[in-house]
Amino acid sequence: MYKIIFFFAGAFLLSGGVSLQADDQWKLVWSDEFNGKNLDYSKWGVEVNAFGGGNQEMQLYTDRPENLRIENGRLIIEARKDHPNIQGTLREFSSGRLRTKHRGDWKYGRFEIRAKVPEGKGMWPAIWMLPTDGKYGSWALSGEIDIMELDGAKPNHVLGTLHFGDQWPGNRQSSGEYVLKDGKFSEDFHIFALEWERGEMRWYVDGEHYQTKTKWDSKAAPFPAPFDQRFHLLLNLSIGGRLVGTPDDKTVFPQKFEIDYVRVFQHDSK
Repeated sequence: MYKIIFFFAGAFLLSGGVSLQADDQWKLVWSDEFNGKNLDYSKWGVEVNAFGGGNQEMQLYTDRPENLRIENGRLIIEARKDHPNIQGTLREFSSGRLRTKHRGDWKYGRFEIRAKVPEGKGMWPAIWMLPTDGKYGSWALSGEIDIMELDGAKPNHVLGTLHFGDQWPGNRQSSGEYVLKDGKFSEDFHIFALEWERGEMRWYVDGEHYQTKTKWDSKAAPFPAPFDQRFHLLLNLSIGGRLVGTPDDKTVFPQKFEIDYVRVFQHDSK
């Protein structure tokens, strides 16, 4: 864990080449720069299942190096069309999903991820957060925070979303979209960030603030529930699902979701 304190006077330039827009003192409390040869299992748990995330996804999540590995200082999550057999289940596609649950759990903070996403119909890369303790109940009573999702058929659009309200199917969501002015997100690395404070969340792409959320609710408890509890990070590359649909004959495999770093900052008072 880093012990560096960053002071901001309007903006500060990080090694990734982007300025953090901040007007207060933040402390780096957790990070993974992926500089080793192997995944750091003290920071990440790897999911192995055929559940499909409950979103009609089409992949098996595996822990194979074909799907998850460290390569040239980056985390690689690779989606493949290789007909894997995991736990006796056959699927057409394989991919990877990691989480920090019980290794990194936070209530409030700035979450910053530098990543390069894939493109193509049916590709669904995501950087998101789920409640660690589930205090208020099953999804989405305890909430979900989506820092970045991309529909591979719209390679210059990303979404930031909150899920809240009641348990499914009575849940609600509030979402905002960022559209890249030039090019596609698959062409280069970009920095996706969320600043989460009590009663307010702010989303950024490459230091540009594109939405703020201050209104949500919970059937289980007063505002700011459910976003007043510990959450953990998830990184995954889904294939197919409700948001993105099924890959077509133009979708190329394999596809890579590359993550350069993950950094978590908090105010000293948090």
